Amino acid sequence: MQLARITGTVTATAKNERLVGATLLIADIVDGRGKVLTPAQVAVDTCGAGVGDSVILTSGSAARMPAGLATSPVDLAVIAIVDRISLG
Repeated sequence: MQLARITGTVTATAKNERLVGATLLIADIVDGRGKVLTPAQVAVDTCGAGVGDSVILTSGSAARMPAGLATSPVDLAVIAIVDRISLG
C-alpha cells in the first residue's frame, strides 16, 4: 500500500468494457510528509475520493480485489481516504 494525493481526474470515453462506470483519478504517490515520490499515476477509485484528498492506494493483483474489479484491467486502486497522518 502507498500514500497518495489525488490531483485530478481522467475522462476516457473509449475504454475497455470492464472499466465502464469506473472513476479514474490521477494520484501523486507521496511520502508521510507529502513529498511527491511518483507523480501522475492513474488509479481506479473504489471509495469516492476527490481532488485534494489524501488516499491509500494498492497495486498489482491486490488492486483488482475491491468492488468487483476482479476481471478488470486494473493495477492501481484507491482503497481508503485518509483522515490523518501522524509521524513520530
